[in-house]
Amino acid sequence: MFKHKHPYQPFIQADTTKLIVGTLPPPRFSMGELLEKDVDFCYGSYYNSLWLYIDEIYNLNLKYNNSQEAIDERKAFLMIHKIGVCDIVESCERNKIDASDLGMKNIKLRNLIGYLKAFPNIDTLLFTGGNSKNGPEYFFRKHLKDFGLKLEVVSSEVPRIHQFELSDALNAVGASTRIIKTVSLTSGSGAANISISKLPLYKQLKAENPKFTTFDFRVMQYKAFL
Repeated sequence: MFKHKHPYQPFIQADTTKLIVGTLPPPRFSMGELLEKDVDFCYGSYYNSLWLYIDEIYNLNLKYNNSQEAIDERKAFLMIHKIGVCDIVESCERNKIDASDLGMKNIKLRNLIGYLKAFPNIDTLLFTGGNSKNGPEYFFRKHLKDFGLKLEVVSSEVPRIHQFELSDALNAVGASTRIIKTVSLTSGSGAANISISKLPLYKQLKAENPKFTTFDFRVMQYKAFL
């Protein structure tokens, strides 16, 4: 049994307004066995693609290697745009050493509500995946139940948008009730390409431009929220 512990602490600043929420990076990040193009930071897997989307949207010309410079580039972007990262899984156990969310067992979640209380400027959670089992939205729904809270549908179109109220009883600064929006972005995993290919919007855009790809679709989607 492999003990898979998250290698990074949440990256959140006092003025953070949006929080990217995933599950866990691939086990190699916890084991210190990075690949040549990996960056030793949140979403550092070159094959996860999140930073590739951001790079394309903002034309950042980011470095993809194990250097401190590559880490600093990403931190600078997040701070400038008031975006934080706080994956919801603190640790889990795996029978097989891989990055599959479905392979996680004995899962320990982070207290995201606690972070929302501590950083009152956060008003949006960006899930890097939907409500499929062991996805970030799935875990967050479970987490909310511990506080008697639940998500309400704002839009059922992809990417699905929900919201919930964080009352002053849960707010560390004693502010009035605030609305937290959640957006379930399409996962960067290759498996999500199948679901993208079935979406009417993707089919329409692909018909209009045969060169349009699932990468292009994600860039278009992420751009609206990042």
